[in-house]
Amino acid sequence: MLKSLGSAVGQLGQRMRDEPARRSVPGGDRGESVLHQQARARGRAYRAGRRRQYRTLGVLLVVFASMVTVFSVGFHQVMAYEGRSFSWFSSVYWTLTTMTTLGYGDITFETSLGQAFSVLVLLSGSIFLLVMLPFVFIQFVFMPWMAQRELRRAPSSVHGAMHDHLIITEMGSVEASLIDRAEQAEVPYVLVVDELDEVTRLHDEGYSVIYGDLDDPQTYRNARAESAAMVVASRNDRANTNIAFTVSEIAPEVKIVATANSEQSIDILEIAGADRVLRLGEILGEAMAARTLGRDGRSHVIGEFAGLQIAEACAAGTALVGHSLLDLQLRARLGVGIIGVWNRGAFQVATGDTLLDDRSVLLLAATPQQLKAYDHEFSVARPDAQHIVIIGGGRVGRAVGRRLEAEGMSYTIVEQLAERERPSGHYVIGDAADRSVLTAAGIDRSDSILITTHDDDVNVYLTRYCRGLCPETRIVARSRLDRNVSTLYRAGADAVLSYSGTCSAAIWNELRAEETLLVAQGLNVFRTPVPRELAGKSLAEIHLHRRTQCNVVAVEHHGRIQGNPDASMPLPADAELVLVGTTEAEERFCAEFPHARRRVR
Repeated sequence: MLKSLGSAVGQLGQRMRDEPARRSVPGGDRGESVLHQQARARGRAYRAGRRRQYRTLGVLLVVFASMVTVFSVGFHQVMAYEGRSFSWFSSVYWTLTTMTTLGYGDITFETSLGQAFSVLVLLSGSIFLLVMLPFVFIQFVFMPWMAQRELRRAPSSVHGAMHDHLIITEMGSVEASLIDRAEQAEVPYVLVVDELDEVTRLHDEGYSVIYGDLDDPQTYRNARAESAAMVVASRNDRANTNIAFTVSEIAPEVKIVATANSEQSIDILEIAGADRVLRLGEILGEAMAARTLGRDGRSHVIGEFAGLQIAEACAAGTALVGHSLLDLQLRARLGVGIIGVWNRGAFQVATGDTLLDDRSVLLLAATPQQLKAYDHEFSVARPDAQHIVIIGGGRVGRAVGRRLEAEGMSYTIVEQLAERERPSGHYVIGDAADRSVLTAAGIDRSDSILITTHDDDVNVYLTRYCRGLCPETRIVARSRLDRNVSTLYRAGADAVLSYSGTCSAAIWNELRAEETLLVAQGLNVFRTPVPRELAGKSLAEIHLHRRTQCNVVAVEHHGRIQGNPDASMPLPADAELVLVGTTEAEERFCAEFPHARRRVR
């Protein structure tokens, strides 16, 4: 079996390298990969542009030769009118010196007609040469020189000492968020770009970038892929397949994370060499659905770290509402650790005085058994008539619908584009800004509204509109960019998930799963050895939260995880702490305990 699989992978590699898989791509040639087609398209565009330049130059030269001929003949005619005669060479000489404004004065006309003819030749030649000479200089001297200069300026390889770095093959909102996270965590990265103009622009903006074709093995050698921690292929499915295979050939040990738009591409990408395939639309859709499913009070796991499950649970409708964490005593009764509380996008680290209301979402850290006990204690019956309206039938909206359908929940997707309708009976086609369309979708009886379009301006508009129509309904909105999250909260959303933040977190967690878990934008669970200043002291003594705004989730000692540790027990010197905090809190921890910083990162 393994031998057959190895043979199949080898045959796939041979076809991709020597004779790329023959696929029909709109606008492309059969028998080539997408990256080869893109390279050939760029080559064709360049050659077509050069041909246009040469044709223009040819036309200008023909016009110039015609003007010289006509003016030389005219010179002979006017000189004959004045009763003088010159050779044809002299006529061409006079025409060129006059057109170029040199005018040596050795041959001149004596009559008014001759002087008028001289002015005509002078003006015509000057105007024409003002057009032709700059064109020739710019197109055939200056531009090639600038292109070579930019090519020399564009980095084509990374520093020879770079290692454990991140290689990124696309630049979009998700990748920009991933780069921000890498810079914040002091993880080196390099962005591979195959467009020269884009490389120089990004280089000038301060990004670590190199120039190279994404299907060329030498590009990844120049990026030191063999020493990298991870390669991220986040282009289209076919391009990602080529990238994954190219990298796996030259650096078989490096971890490759690829994104996939279609489910069918997952197997292909894995065979090509991808270690992990992520469907970003599905990830965001699942996260948005979880914010809706949490209305029954049950916990929903969003990640695992150091033997603990990190979960979210809504307080709305449960016995938690109106009580403080000190009153509830969840740690003492159920063993569940409360990391903190989300309230309309604002995260508050858990303290005894934290009061829970209908909008509170608890962030929990516990074992599966402890979460099961929590669900038994606080889950509530889901209303039979619960209905959810999803605005936007794109990848994210459809992913939300699939998750809700798996949970047996009623939902309707509002989609403006009729061609996106699926034969499921869950669609209403129309503009979500039209109240009659929302009424047909069941907004008046909805328990939640999910706004999933990829346009942030539209999402803000629809969030404000839906909040006005349904003041008590829970609204979960999607944001394409992190900077619009706060705007959507102000518009009335109860929960907002950033596409770039959520998806970059999923990629980041693949890189740092053993060191850092990015729970949400700006909120991290991370581990660090017990700083020597804290060894032998108890959590009650060190007041870690007051000093750094970080909370201790667990203590790991000799391979054993103790979740929600006893605050009175001294910390062993050879143990590791598992902490949670915002990005700013993590930075404060590193500043407070600089000797632990290197291992935290």
